[in-house]
Amino acid sequence: MEADLDYEKLYEIRMRAGRPLFLTYDGGECFLRGRGSRPYLVTREDLQETLEYVSGYSLYAYEDEIRQGYLSVQGGHRVGVTGKVILDGDRIRGMKYISCINLRLAHQIPGCADKVMPYIRTKNWTAHTLIISPPRCGKTTLLRDIIRQLSNGKGDISGLTVGVVDERSELAGCYQGIPQNDLGMRTDILDSCPKAEGMQMLIRSMSPSVVAVDELGKEEDYKAVESVIHCGCKLIATAHGNSVEDVLRTPFFSKLKEMEVFERYIVLGKKKRAGDIIGIFNGRGEKC
Repeated sequence: MEADLDYEKLYEIRMRAGRPLFLTYDGGECFLRGRGSRPYLVTREDLQETLEYVSGYSLYAYEDEIRQGYLSVQGGHRVGVTGKVILDGDRIRGMKYISCINLRLAHQIPGCADKVMPYIRTKNWTAHTLIISPPRCGKTTLLRDIIRQLSNGKGDISGLTVGVVDERSELAGCYQGIPQNDLGMRTDILDSCPKAEGMQMLIRSMSPSVVAVDELGKEEDYKAVESVIHCGCKLIATAHGNSVEDVLRTPFFSKLKEMEVFERYIVLGKKKRAGDIIGIFNGRGEKC
C-alpha cells in the first residue's frame, strides 16, 4: 500500500468496512492505495484485527469503554468505534458488528502554549481559563502544554500544584497509572475518572492550586466547578465551540458567565493549520 503522507502530522486513521482507509493529517487527507491506483478497501477482518491489537488482545477488558463508543490506549490515543448498539432497556450494554474504527493520535508539542502563557499566568496571578475549539483544532494538545508549564514554572514564575482529571486518558496517556505524556513535575492525575467526581476528589485530598479538565460542559460538572472556584483553586478547562459567544449561549456556560468565572478565553481554529490561535479574550469578552 502507498500513501503520500508526513506521518509526523498524522491525526486520524479512519477505517470503514468496505470503504477506503482514510488518513487525516495537518493539511488534508488521503487514502491508502492498493494495487495500481485503486484505493484499498477495508475488510471486516481488518477491523477485527485492529481492535484486537489496540486492546492488547484483551478486548473484554475494554467493554466498559466500548459502551461509551471509544477505547483509550497507551500514549493517550483514542480509538472511536461505531456499530450495532446492544441495549438493555434504556442502558447501552455493549456494541457488536463494528463497522468503523477511528484512531485519533495524540500529539505532544512542548512549547505550543508559549504564546498564551503570559495571558494566563504571571508571577502573582493565574487566570481561570477556558480553551474553546472545534474538533481537531488542538485544544487538548494546548491544554496539555499549559498544564506542563503551570506545573514546572519558568524563570521567576514558580510552579504550581496541578490536579488533572483525565476522564478519557487523553491528557496524560497513563499506562498502568504512569503518565506517558509530560504534564509537569507538580502534577497529580486522576486517570479514567468522571470529571465531576474527580474535581471533588482532588479538592478534598490533593490541595491543588489549579484543577485542569478536558471537555467541560455536562450538567453534573456544575457543582464541582463551583467547589473548585469557591475553595480558591484556579480552573483550566476546554470546551467545543467556534467562538466565545457560541459557547456562552449553552445553558451550562451561561450559568458560569453569570458567576463571572472565566477570566480568559482562548479560541482556536484552523486558518492555515490546526491549533491556530484565533483570539484571546478577557472575562468580558474583550480581545486582549
